[in-house]
Amino acid sequence: MGLVPDAYLPYPLLEQPEAVERLGLVSYDVDFVDTSLDLRPYTRAVLRRVCTGTQAVAWTAFEGTFHYDELLTDQVADQVYGYCTTGAEPVVEWDVAALRSERWRRGVAGARAALDALLSPDRSL
Repeated sequence: MGLVPDAYLPYPLLEQPEAVERLGLVSYDVDFVDTSLDLRPYTRAVLRRVCTGTQAVAWTAFEGTFHYDELLTDQVADQVYGYCTTGAEPVVEWDVAALRSERWRRGVAGARAALDALLSPDRSL
């Protein structure tokens, strides 16, 4: 792939709900100065790496769309531009019309269902 971000900043997530905290949710801000780059392959590769070999759900979203109560919900589905779950290929979309489609919302809802399964108190770690 060969792309390297110009900035890569982890952000601590404050006041995490207990179910989220035990999973190790982490937020990163990844910046590229060159706005002409096609970042779809990079995004797919990053999501694939996170979701390979472990129980995980990962997603990419536009800045400012994060709130614990809205993770991967309909309210923010059109702001999520990539997601993956353990054992599945990452899905990445850049087209605004596609991000607003019912099909995209259903895909994000599937990722949310996988997240809910991980958050379940019945899940043994």
